[in-house]
Amino acid sequence: MPGRLRALRGATTVDEDTREQIFDRTVALLGELFARNDVDHDDVVSVIFTATDDIHAAFPAAAARTFGLGDVPLLCARELDITGGTPRCIRILMHIESERSRAELRHVYLEGAVGLRDDLPG
Repeated sequence: MPGRLRALRGATTVDEDTREQIFDRTVALLGELFARNDVDHDDVVSVIFTATDDIHAAFPAAAARTFGLGDVPLLCARELDITGGTPRCIRILMHIESERSRAELRHVYLEGAVGLRDDLPG
């Protein structure tokens, strides 16, 4: 029986706008989201990625395909360009089926994104 629809948030940054670093950091973020929340591939409904305007070298969704999410609906979009925002930032909104309560979910913020949402459980 499927669980309730839940959403996990996460973010990371890259030091350089390179395909390798975008892939490495996106895969690391996905790995942490899966590990901290005991997520299985079949639990994932869809994933939305955003990237700031200073990221051009690769789509974060392409990195997710190398993580094994090629059969999951993935979407990339642009993050708002806000003065003072975190540069070279990739964000994830992952929809999952889970029996866990919202309070039990662990959102993940890595690299230069560590302090973005310290109000959310990590």
